[in-house]
Amino acid sequence: MRTERRALAVLVAGFIVGLVSGAALGVVWAALAPRVPVIIRQDVSIPQGFQPEEYLASDIAFGVLGLIAGVLVTIGLAYMRREHLLSVLLGSLLAGTVGTAAMWFVGTRLGSVDIAGLQATLTDEVVVDGPLEVHLSGMFLMWVVASAAVVTLLALSDWIGDLRSRARSERTSPSS
Repeated sequence: MRTERRALAVLVAGFIVGLVSGAALGVVWAALAPRVPVIIRQDVSIPQGFQPEEYLASDIAFGVLGLIAGVLVTIGLAYMRREHLLSVLLGSLLAGTVGTAAMWFVGTRLGSVDIAGLQATLTDEVVVDGPLEVHLSGMFLMWVVASAAVVTLLALSDWIGDLRSRARSERTSPSS
């Protein structure tokens, strides 16, 4: 009963930490990510020149924030319950899923631009910073990949430690 309660506590902590840290990272992403200037006219809106570096930099900022969060949140959850890595893995994957969704939601809302509304009210051409978006869908997986990698490294270190302790105990035990 106590073990199940602890495993559930890791899942609940993963959900809460993922939601809160994801929302906070959405604010950071909206502040850090560069925006593409967009020319808005009454009939059309187009990016000002060809600027793939802003799109890429925005996606990389999203991915790096996800990687950092994945490593730190998973280390925190492992500190809570190191002896049961399955609950740490499930909690960190839950945190990564919820956190990535919260980061995307908050960041895109803070970086949104009503282009259709601007087009309807304009009589002349205007240049504004475009909306904040993630264009590389793989960036949504960075948090959960980092979490899985940390849990894999922890499991590998536990396995190597067990092998070493077995080898030591075999060397010190009397042979028959």
